[in-house]
Amino acid sequence: QVQVVESGGGLAQPGQSLRLSCTTSRSIFSRYTMGWYRQAPGKQRDWVALVLIGGVTNYQDSVKGRFTISRDNAKNTVYLQMNSLKPDDTAVYYCNTFPAGILGSWGQGTQVTVSS
Repeated sequence: QVQVVESGGGLAQPGQSLRLSCTTSRSIFSRYTMGWYRQAPGKQRDWVALVLIGGVTNYQDSVKGRFTISRDNAKNTVYLQMNSLKPDDTAVYYCNTFPAGILGSWGQGTQVTVSS
């Protein structure tokens, strides 16, 4: 059963920006820290950013200063603003609780491709 829905991916040139969105149920959103993850071709899925219920954030070193995670409690939505994109950011991006595993499943993800 899919409990999160990601959107907003696409094709971007290096240096450009994209904004990802993730919507989930109120029961999940109001109880858990939420995170964004990504999986590049041939690699394992890795954590990228997290946001606590109160809004405190943390990031992987590779995206610090370029990505911003936020949550809209009224809309049960988590965002990932991605600026200064690099080819290495190319991956399928997923949203889930942090730590992952609480929901027992992953959404379909959204593809981000950074290429000139």
